[in-house]
Amino acid sequence: MGVPSTVLLPAELKKAGKRKWENFLHVHKLARPETYEKRLEIFSRATQMIGSAPTTSAKRLLALTLSKMLVALQSQLDDYRERIQKLYNDHPDNHWFGSLPVSQEGKTAPRLLAELGSDRDRFDTPEALQCIAGTAPVRFQSGQIQKCYLRRACNKHLRNAIHWFSDTSRSYCSWAAIYYKQKRDEGKTHACALRCLGQRWLKIIWKMWTTQKPYDPQLHQQNQVRHGSWVLQLQTTGKSK
Repeated sequence: MGVPSTVLLPAELKKAGKRKWENFLHVHKLARPETYEKRLEIFSRATQMIGSAPTTSAKRLLALTLSKMLVALQSQLDDYRERIQKLYNDHPDNHWFGSLPVSQEGKTAPRLLAELGSDRDRFDTPEALQCIAGTAPVRFQSGQIQKCYLRRACNKHLRNAIHWFSDTSRSYCSWAAIYYKQKRDEGKTHACALRCLGQRWLKIIWKMWTTQKPYDPQLHQQNQVRHGSWVLQLQTTGKSK
């Protein structure tokens, strides 16, 4: 991505016309459904927001300066991403982290590997991993009062990694999507439903991590059948629990 040699002034933007505005959005990958019409509407009112000539000149220079800074920052981020990917590819555990239902953008699996590490004695039970990851709630009881609270004393980086993985897994794993939907139907918030899904995923991840075996969707389905999982029942019937 290069820095544009010129920045359109409001008057020039209005003169360009709707067809060129649309082309601009597509070329610069800004044609998102949720903002497409709003951007075009703003372009059509460009002359209403024009300031004085000195102000416009100063803002134009600022825009070019910020563009150059963003290009430099993106270059450094690309360098980091390349180094992270190389370290991940050279790691002996990358094969089973990569077997998880994640997108091919190459960010989720390296994050999970980096947070869990290679020390198999670090988490002796899946519950220990769930507590460190912040998906296990903190239970409180006093007499007849019983409450659950969000676990805040945890590894925030691991919690974020599991949250991201749980969210993206819904697009690549049918049972994860069904499990999430059921929790939302029960009245849980988006974040709470993802924590519940992450709690379930962490049991699977812990088993994979300790046995060093990749994720097998067919084996997981067989385990669901053996234990009579309600998720499998919903997956078969396509109805809410």
